[in-house]
Amino acid sequence: MNRKPNLIYIFADDMGYGDVSCLNETSAFKTPQLDKLAGQGMRCTDAHSSSAVCTPSRYSVLTGRYNWRSTLKSGVTGGYSQPILEDGRLTVASMLKEQGYRTACIGKWHLGLEWRLKSGGIASTYQDEDEVDFAAPITNGPINHGFDYYYGISASLDMPPYVYIEDDKATSLPTRRMEGLSGKQYMRAGLIGDDFAPAEVLPTLTEKVEGVIDDYAREDDPFFIYFPLPAPHTPIFPTEAFRGKSGTNEYGDFCLLVDDTVGRVMQALERNGLTENTIVIFTADNGCSPMADFDELATFDHNPSYHFRGHKADIYEGGHRIPFIIRWPEGVAAGSASDQTFCLTDLTATMAEITGYELPATAAEDSVSNLSIWNGSATAPVREATVHHSINGSFSIRKGNWKLEMCPGSGGWSYPRSNPDECQGLPPIQLYDLASDIGEKENVQDQHPQVVEALKALLSTYVKEGRSTPGEPQPNTGSKHWPQLHWLAEGEM
Repeated sequence: MNRKPNLIYIFADDMGYGDVSCLNETSAFKTPQLDKLAGQGMRCTDAHSSSAVCTPSRYSVLTGRYNWRSTLKSGVTGGYSQPILEDGRLTVASMLKEQGYRTACIGKWHLGLEWRLKSGGIASTYQDEDEVDFAAPITNGPINHGFDYYYGISASLDMPPYVYIEDDKATSLPTRRMEGLSGKQYMRAGLIGDDFAPAEVLPTLTEKVEGVIDDYAREDDPFFIYFPLPAPHTPIFPTEAFRGKSGTNEYGDFCLLVDDTVGRVMQALERNGLTENTIVIFTADNGCSPMADFDELATFDHNPSYHFRGHKADIYEGGHRIPFIIRWPEGVAAGSASDQTFCLTDLTATMAEITGYELPATAAEDSVSNLSIWNGSATAPVREATVHHSINGSFSIRKGNWKLEMCPGSGGWSYPRSNPDECQGLPPIQLYDLASDIGEKENVQDQHPQVVEALKALLSTYVKEGRSTPGEPQPNTGSKHWPQLHWLAEGEM
């Protein structure tokens, strides 16, 4: 290898495991570009985001730290929310930049930004929108956390402000207000810039990535491109060329536009001779959203959650088991597959091992290198256990085939939701043996009390020590008391 490998993360938004045809043999549509990527690399069948919703997953994929250690204990941020990335925290971008990488983020940020108010303060909610000074520099964003260049949107594509941001400035001042949209094209009402067309956001961002690859190819330094897509999250806007192409509904068509985006990134690498020494990862931030219309998709025999229970927001597998494909000819065998359990937090430690970077004790506290999985040398599980988190802040912990869920229901949007009517009479916790019950249908917590207590103790240790990897204990950020961990003794949090 002549130099350290380039790295590209393509991070889909709300795309289900079952929406990738090389992972779902019953899919109603084919994803040819993703299938090709998997054929040239590795598909992983037991990959997980750290959370079942987007903001927390983005925190974890960049930091290698579980999202619930941040100030955000449940839910997501909005387009005007303040940042949740801590000052000085190592990100994969800052780690690689320190080693001479050029770094770019193009796409959906959704980790909070500091929008200046005309009064001199900082915005925090949608209610501040009319007081935002859009001509002022935006602070504490991507270029303050390791990225040399940023072009994208502040949060989800259904959240105002509807403006592009380049580095630390809005590319145009929003001069009008867009009315809200409903259904699959759901968007909140809010201010919109003159150069912003919601249906063109994904194609625009893809063109930016292609241009950055072309620019970086002219230099000798390695590069990292973080490409967090705004799709297939709402608003569901397939371009005209993809309407009807999936043979299902608009969501299926939008998934095929995402698939095509992957192909365009690969074409940009190919024309620049960069395919051999570039790690390309395709994955997603969480499971598919109900906005895709599961009932309608079922009429076409398509299930975005595959055979897993639940969907986006849930503690069940459908909430956080995600597609994961990696292509790296110099380090991953073509056509390979892995059933190892791992989490997206692990990407930071993996890149640290590949590049020879020594992580400090204060960084990547929940990141385990997956290099041995990628190169096929792993002979045992690389992770001791994996912690999952739902939209309402409910926890689960997975070790081997056992998965303990610290709530009576989904912890999210699917039945039974966390309310007295739907959870009445249910045990307060759930235990599933995923080897025999991948659909999480039979709660066996009462049959295996020793397993329950052992997993509780392990989760308690992970929380108290501020890390789930060996090393010096670290403090968690934010609130000391989490009601979801009512069984955890108060103390070192």
